[in-house]
This record gives sequence, structure tokens and C-alpha cells, in this order.
Amino acid sequence: MKVWVVRVISLAILCSGGQVQVEAQVAGSSKPFAEAHIVLQLGDDDTRAQARVVNVANNLIKHYGDPELVDIEIVAYDSGISLLSPDNPNADHISSLLVSQVRFVACMNTVETMARVTGKKPVLIPSAIPVKTGVAHLVERAKQGYVVIRP
Repeated sequence: MKVWVVRVISLAILCSGGQVQVEAQVAGSSKPFAEAHIVLQLGDDDTRAQARVVNVANNLIKHYGDPELVDIEIVAYDSGISLLSPDNPNADHISSLLVSQVRFVACMNTVETMARVTGKKPVLIPSAIPVKTGVAHLVERAKQGYVVIRP
């Protein structure tokens, strides 16, 4: 590194009182004022596990006090894809989370496998965001600065 670059950085640190703040904008986020960027993962068909994921998302919104202050994505893969079925028991809760701009992501590998095995493609809610591989999407989100949680 050039000596003048080091001096400029040092001067910036001194002028800021020794504190350097870096503005963090998480890639892929549509919420510029979000204090937290969270991905909840779901791979279970169990209705209690699905209700837990939906409740955690709702509780996070309440905790931050405003949907604009928390960026939440729920990634459904494997048997958890049933959360994104239009007749899921949590459909009302999902609708309310959609109003708060929670994104619901569907693993298309799972959908294609289910179509091959059962002979029919599962129907998903129109707001489901398709990704090729759900688990790979989780890895990418972690690289982008999202906190990945399995409730």
C-alpha cells in the first residue's frame, strides 16, 4: 500500500475522534434502514415447526418496532416447501407477513423432485420467490451479511 494512502486513512481516523463507522448495506436488501437482515430456514413439514418460523418472523418485526427496521426472508426447502402451499394452515399469518415485506423463498430443486416423484408439481403461493437451490441460497445470503437462523 502506498504511504500516502496510509496517511490519508490515518488522518481520517484522527479527524473522526478515533472512530471509523462503516455504512453496512447488505446485498439484496430492499430495506435501506433495516437494523437486522435475517434469513429463517425451514426444511420441515411439521405444522409446529412451520408455525414456529412464522411466529419468529412476526416476533422479530415486533421486536424491531417497524417492518422497515428488519429485513426477513424465509427459505423453504425439502418438506418445508409445504409452508408455501396456498392451503397451508398458516396462510393468514403468511399474508400478514407479506404486508410487512417478509420474503418467502422456494427451493425449485425441491419442487422439481416432488413433481418427478409424485407426478404433479406442487402449487405455491404467487408471492413465492423461486431459487434454484434453497440451501445454496442460504449460503449466499450468509456471505451477503444476513444472519441465518433455523428456529
